[in-house]
Amino acid sequence: MYSKSTLSERAAWKIIFLTLSWIVWSNLTILFNKWILESTGFRYPIILTSWHLIFATVATQVLARTTSILDGRKTITMDTKVYLQKIAPIGLLYSGSLVCSNIAYLYLNISFIQMLKASAAGPVVTLLTSWFWGVAELSAAKVANILIITLSVALAVSGEIQFSWLGVGFQLAALVFDANRLIMIQILLSDNDGQKMDPLVSLYYSAPVCALMNLFLAWRTEFATFQWSAVAETGVGMLLLNAIVGFMLNVSVFTLIGKTSGLTMTLVSIPKNVLLILASIVIWHTRISFLQGVGYSIALLGLVVYSMGWARIKSYVQAPRKDEPSSLV
Repeated sequence: MYSKSTLSERAAWKIIFLTLSWIVWSNLTILFNKWILESTGFRYPIILTSWHLIFATVATQVLARTTSILDGRKTITMDTKVYLQKIAPIGLLYSGSLVCSNIAYLYLNISFIQMLKASAAGPVVTLLTSWFWGVAELSAAKVANILIITLSVALAVSGEIQFSWLGVGFQLAALVFDANRLIMIQILLSDNDGQKMDPLVSLYYSAPVCALMNLFLAWRTEFATFQWSAVAETGVGMLLLNAIVGFMLNVSVFTLIGKTSGLTMTLVSIPKNVLLILASIVIWHTRISFLQGVGYSIALLGLVVYSMGWARIKSYVQAPRKDEPSSLV
């Protein structure tokens, strides 16, 4: 038998491993997608997203039939009404988020997109969406902190070298879609009518409708100009590897959410996106002005305060002082 401290230590290391896994797969997916859309002839973000979701659909179906990972679906009563009310909207929102996010990479550089997602629009949109759905409350302190974050990002925008209102519009739309999707999943997971499901099972049910929706959008937008030569140029193996990386990101996200919380995800996104910005500078030689750097720094500080609160930050700062000896030997 293991002691409580040993079990607690193992649980902590497991969360650390899951967090690092999410950081790696998330940044790798973003950089991989950016490279395919910008550095190869495959400039079809909606088709690329459709391919990811088709792969996720096939992969979850195979996992459901060959492993016990998705056995949770056996406790779910899934009929047409439940599917249309609880699963289809999540799938449609997820599809909209992925499509708009991939399109944004055609107009904006990675560093700017990640700052929008992590330092400003992401937390702001999520908080306002949670308030709209009635699962969170706004306070004067939160509103003031949101204003600080917003103004700091406005400062960063003024120093943005590669700026496009169209790209910003697509990225904001992606964040709105994703915020509503996360809230709907939160409501679904907290449902008390016996229809609780883990996030991976929700992917099992939502991936097919996401794929169908994306294929419809691709048919209306990109199929007319699609050239199979782009697949040959990029490489079938490379596209398959890209889909596998995207699927692993989904698995890591779902696993981490199941073991931690939204607050943990928000906090971890800070160093994750800093690493991604550094990678963007190294790989694509992205230029960041001094004014933009100041805006980013203030936004990151504002996000820390928004996520943790002044009281918790103050307790962390003062905690080490309590352990200091009262006198030197």
